[in-house]
Amino acid sequence: MLPPLALALLMAGCAVTAKHPPVEAPPPASFKGAAEWQRVAPQMAVPEAWWTMFKDPVLDGLQADLVVGNQNLAVALAQVASAQAVLKASQSAIFPTLSVGAGSTRSATPQSGNVQGGVSTSNSLTANAAWEIDLWGRLSEGVKAAGASYQASRDDLAALRLSAQATLMQSYLALRVAEAQQALLERTVAANQRALDLTEARYAGGVVAQTDVLQARTQLRSVQSQLSDTRVTRAQLEHGIALLLGKLPGQFQLPPSAMLPELPPVPELVPSMLLAQRPDIAAARARQTVAYAQIGIADAAFFPSVTLSASAGYRGASWSKLVSAPNLLWSLGAAVAEPLFDGGQRRLASDQARASADVATANYRQAVLTAFQEVEDNLVQFAESGVSLALQHDAFEAAQRNLELVLDQYRAGTVSFLNVSAAQTSALSAEGNVLTLRNRQLVAAGLLLKNLGGRLPPPSTQQ
Repeated sequence: MLPPLALALLMAGCAVTAKHPPVEAPPPASFKGAAEWQRVAPQMAVPEAWWTMFKDPVLDGLQADLVVGNQNLAVALAQVASAQAVLKASQSAIFPTLSVGAGSTRSATPQSGNVQGGVSTSNSLTANAAWEIDLWGRLSEGVKAAGASYQASRDDLAALRLSAQATLMQSYLALRVAEAQQALLERTVAANQRALDLTEARYAGGVVAQTDVLQARTQLRSVQSQLSDTRVTRAQLEHGIALLLGKLPGQFQLPPSAMLPELPPVPELVPSMLLAQRPDIAAARARQTVAYAQIGIADAAFFPSVTLSASAGYRGASWSKLVSAPNLLWSLGAAVAEPLFDGGQRRLASDQARASADVATANYRQAVLTAFQEVEDNLVQFAESGVSLALQHDAFEAAQRNLELVLDQYRAGTVSFLNVSAAQTSALSAEGNVLTLRNRQLVAAGLLLKNLGGRLPPPSTQQ
């Protein structure tokens, strides 16, 4: 009959516990919206600080403050440190454990029959070692899972950082657009005030009816109300930026500017580059690796655990003569443990691990699909917003020219103020649409750049 250790070693040749994720589907050859996008600019490298391509020093400064003060990033950074500690702990579990100890016991025994009782002292110095042999890959799969979990936490940090940077970029652009709209409304208020003054003068001269005055006042108050709402929007956006930077809104202020950043050159992007660069995809892939490593860990529980142990030391009554050959004691041993009945817990754990792996695989595939959808959406947005912006510029110029003609006609007394009011509303709406489309174009360009920048450096090989 084979001894337990030899039997366990023989069984090791039959154990197959490692499971590998399915091969990922290849990315498509091209993006649907890539043709228009690639025509805009030639292929180029995107810096990690992708927002610098907007050439806005204020935005650059805000992004630098973001990585320092954002509290969500601080949480993610702490989670990376925690995952790294778990990885090191799992690596250390592969090696033997060693412990030393010293003790002294003084005891009294009563006299029993012919056995003389008395007081005795026992001193000891011992060293113990134990090592679980990883025959079935439970510990190595644990290291693999911990390593993938650590990488996932790093990718989560990179993804969260990119998301925060993109949110800051969008908030900053929206704030600048709000300032531009505020400047537009202030100019419109001044123009409408002049129109009201003109109407009141014409009414006082008996040229027009009171309805013209009321219409002019209504138009003015309406634009003033829009101006008030725009100021609120701008303040709320500033408060949101302060929160992103980890600052109190009352202690943060951005100098106003009605100027929008430049439209950055957008590089060519191919689908395979997207899979390689996006940290949210990498994090989902790493979690898939973790889930499949858990299958190996669960399957290893079906096999016996094999532990080698050794101990050595000295035991005697006197400390001065403790370390001597007569007091030496030692032991070597091997133990094999195999649960015979657990009510199906190991089988259920294995089934659960496989179900979790299916979940992780589906989440990974969904992350890839979502990433491609985001890029396709922004490709279309970037391309079409340029066309819409050019058309809206023409519409604004026509509305502005129409307003000038209608005002001349009103001064000449050939039209009523109702025509002026309609022309004012049309001109204001057309210029506001220009700002909105410009913002959409900038945001789409920024989100496309985000997909190629912002990766963390690879983890150190020394854990």
